[in-house]
Amino acid sequence: MAVWALGINHNTAPLDLRGRFAFALDQIAPTLQGLRSALTSATHHPQVETAILSTCNRTEIYCAANAPALDHTLGWLAQSGGVSPEVLRSHSYLLEDGGVARHAFRVASGLDSMVLGEAQILGQLKNAVRAAEDAGALGSTLHQLFQRSFAVAKEVRSSTEIGAHSISMAAAAVRLASQLFEDLTQIRILFVGAGEMIELVSTHFAARHPKQMTIANRTAERGEKLASQFGASTMPLGELPEHLHEYDAVISCTASTLPIIGLGAVERALKKRKHRPIFMVDLAVPRDIESEVKDLRDVYLYTVDDLASVVRTGQAQRQAAVEQAEVIIDHGVQSFLHWLEQRNPQGGAVPLIQQLNQQTDAWRAQEIARAKKLLAKGEDVDAVLEALSRGLTQKMLHGSMTALRQGSDAERAQAAATVQRLFLRGHTAQGSQR
Repeated sequence: MAVWALGINHNTAPLDLRGRFAFALDQIAPTLQGLRSALTSATHHPQVETAILSTCNRTEIYCAANAPALDHTLGWLAQSGGVSPEVLRSHSYLLEDGGVARHAFRVASGLDSMVLGEAQILGQLKNAVRAAEDAGALGSTLHQLFQRSFAVAKEVRSSTEIGAHSISMAAAAVRLASQLFEDLTQIRILFVGAGEMIELVSTHFAARHPKQMTIANRTAERGEKLASQFGASTMPLGELPEHLHEYDAVISCTASTLPIIGLGAVERALKKRKHRPIFMVDLAVPRDIESEVKDLRDVYLYTVDDLASVVRTGQAQRQAAVEQAEVIIDHGVQSFLHWLEQRNPQGGAVPLIQQLNQQTDAWRAQEIARAKKLLAKGEDVDAVLEALSRGLTQKMLHGSMTALRQGSDAERAQAAATVQRLFLRGHTAQGSQR
């Protein structure tokens, strides 16, 4: 099986381009079906394995089949995002076999994240794998790849300090807000959305005891459930424009495919606030807040990419942990490649094992046929069994005996060592015990 991956992330593609390739979790199943159909036509392999990881910082496609189809995968993703393959190629990375394993292991371990060592990506990867399993798109090869990535991530986190001193996106948002507002207990904060990221950010802000916290979400039940954790109020998402001016800080992260906070709404809010500043953080990909809002004089708007310099604080101190983690990942990659090679009928020891089995089956068939003829002639059963066992033994040892008698001294010595290792290991051990 060939394994390959195609991806874009915060290092290779700008935010707006990443937004074109963002897939919500409930979109994964039908998206995987379309991808598998396209790749099956390209590879003529009926069991193409696929998985998609899509977060605010990356979209990655993992595949396995009898032959790689990187160009077809690139073309399919480019079409889904409405860009040319050339544009996508210039902002993406294409990986095969060991490169795929190394990348997956680094992603799971938090080494490829904007926040070095952050733990959230591991949960997101597990969700992506679960979605692929539910869609019937995950076969034994990708299953093995991801299970090993989880194991490597666990070892990295337990054996190194890769996660020490890391600043999460949520903590970075609080830090930036503290730079703008002298006292966070005096501000009103609006959280737009009620997903995992908003829950994380609201937890950090709640610890600073702001004057008011409000959750605006499309689904009232989910918004109310989150609000109850922090004693926050709720607001229907449709009422957001008319109440926007009441809040000093707005943190947004939804799965909307279009911006839900437009330039006009923010301009009207600023006018009502008499141009008191608004702190805004847009953690969504695609954007929740129109990019033009950043140009307004009294708005301090930050995206996930703008937080990069904040979350990278302290990375230098963790360089030693990164080096330790890379050693663990190297070992994991070699282990996966060995597993893959053993399963590959075109490589490794499998062809030799198959040939050896075929040869011994042929010898056994010959000796059984001869024994049956002797028995049919009335020969003694014990004598026939003795001849059968002797015939098999001679056939199996003929090559070794020839190698021990012929060739140069060095060749005979090498043959002797091989025979000792393959046939006489138990005999030597018993002899040493005596």
